[in-house]
Amino acid sequence: MVKRKKEMVRDRVSRLVSWGHWFAFFNGFLAMIVGIRYLDSVGYPETWIGWGYLAISTIGHFSFLAFIVYLVLVFPVTLLLPYSKILRGYAAVVATLSLCILLYDTIIYDDYGLHLSPFVFDLAWADLNALLRGTSYIVTPLGIIALELTLANFLWKRIDKIHKVNCGNRVVAFVGICFVSSHLIHIWADAADITEITQLDDAYPLSYPATARSFMESHGIDSKAKTRRDSDLRSSLNYPMTPMQCKAQTQPNILLITVNNLRADLVDANTMPFLTQYGDENQIFHQHLSGGTQYDSGMFSILYGLQGSYINAAGLNQTSPILTQTLKQQDYHLGLFTTQDSEWRPNSIFDDFEPFITEIDNSDADADIKSIAAFKRWQLTQDSPWFGLINLRSPETYDTPVGFLGIETVKADKNLKPAQRVLFNQYRQSLNFIDQKLKELIEATPDDTLIIITGVSGKLFTSNPDEARSNLSPANVQVPLIIHWPGRAETKHVNYRTSHYGIVPTLMTQVLGCTNAATDYSAGRSLLEPDSESWVYIGDSRIFGIYQKSEITVIDRHGKYRIYDKSFDKRLKKKMSAPELIEVMREGRRMYHH
Repeated sequence: MVKRKKEMVRDRVSRLVSWGHWFAFFNGFLAMIVGIRYLDSVGYPETWIGWGYLAISTIGHFSFLAFIVYLVLVFPVTLLLPYSKILRGYAAVVATLSLCILLYDTIIYDDYGLHLSPFVFDLAWADLNALLRGTSYIVTPLGIIALELTLANFLWKRIDKIHKVNCGNRVVAFVGICFVSSHLIHIWADAADITEITQLDDAYPLSYPATARSFMESHGIDSKAKTRRDSDLRSSLNYPMTPMQCKAQTQPNILLITVNNLRADLVDANTMPFLTQYGDENQIFHQHLSGGTQYDSGMFSILYGLQGSYINAAGLNQTSPILTQTLKQQDYHLGLFTTQDSEWRPNSIFDDFEPFITEIDNSDADADIKSIAAFKRWQLTQDSPWFGLINLRSPETYDTPVGFLGIETVKADKNLKPAQRVLFNQYRQSLNFIDQKLKELIEATPDDTLIIITGVSGKLFTSNPDEARSNLSPANVQVPLIIHWPGRAETKHVNYRTSHYGIVPTLMTQVLGCTNAATDYSAGRSLLEPDSESWVYIGDSRIFGIYQKSEITVIDRHGKYRIYDKSFDKRLKKKMSAPELIEVMREGRRMYHH
């Protein structure tokens, strides 16, 4: 009798486990239906390769998530309380909560571009009223629980018939093949740089597709040469948001000089005497911030005037900056004088320029000398308004030309490590070299030229590229900005905070006669008036900082954040300010339309 009872219990548990597997399987399909909403945010594939990968990765990923939920939350209850009515009700509630969380995540992702995490949940909670509009947040869960109860009862009544079909093993094999294949295909796509596939990396929650790097490292293969690219946002980019209305009254020649890794705190009379004097004679911005810590993000903020979260937007790979487009439309001749040792991001950032690219022959300083010489020759041949962009890079590598005498060394900051102190004085030598070349360049340029001098980013004394990217301290972000306005008496010393995002709106309104609101094409406002925003976004889509009045918040792509004081010397133990962060997230999605 006891044996018979044990067999009955075992049979009942076995039947409930079988039912649970099918319930999880069908909930995986429901999750796939909800998951389609993510594609409205990231965009749909454009080729059959992309659609094929999307299909198998969606099946594999959401089936896996549904099975994990079942395994963790439902299966243990099956063993503890093997009663069908209790289990069906409990499983329906678990499935409803899971689908509601997934739905909420699609809303969060569409609004902020991030999936749920403790950090994002805190942020969304503060913005709950704006995210959950209408009464759908009440009606939808009721509809889902009704559907889940119906599905649970339907499967329970027909579980014996499903057993007789004997298709369970084939279904498991199919889902398993989809899951494994999606990771293998992604390894190939990552190695071959197939962006049609890798663009979907961050589309789904808890998605960590295997990469060529992780695969090679797990098999003991050196993968240092392989770097994983950030996923592209494929939503349709609305840039500019309305057609530009521009009509210039005058057409001054414009020279934009950008210096890689130019720290504001070292533009002084000892290190850069010419630039210091030139700043005193013209308009100088004392609290100016770059848009990033790298060449890409810094130059992107200068020419596009958009925050770095847009830098990987696929639409910009075919769209040059509105600034340079407008200059061309107004018959300016654009010349680019720089060096290139890697691909530019976005690909079209310099499309409107006639390029004069100097090859680097073991010396960035020699390349800078050649770039300046090329500009001088080009300038003399121009018979129409021109816009010249010269990018100098010697300070990036602490370089000076052979035989350069330089300046006396000075005592470095006591907080610097011994190796950093050496780099500090070598950096000063490089700045002094650049100062002399700037003097030569500006003296050869007519006084009626509008001249802008700034740093692409600041400088951290380190040889570690990851540290240079992730460190968002003022030393790595604050740069000089000096503008020579021909024939105009502008305020010389500007002490309110400005950023690279303001360069484009200033040129568009003050030079090119554009009447559009700056928000149509930029994240910034004119440099000639204080910005009403209480924050500045610094960085790209991988790691970024929010500069506020008295603190700096650093956030990575997974939502982990740290808050520092305004000098970046001390980490603060406090929660971030949600209102500002909500504004930042929305600014990063504002120019996408679905």
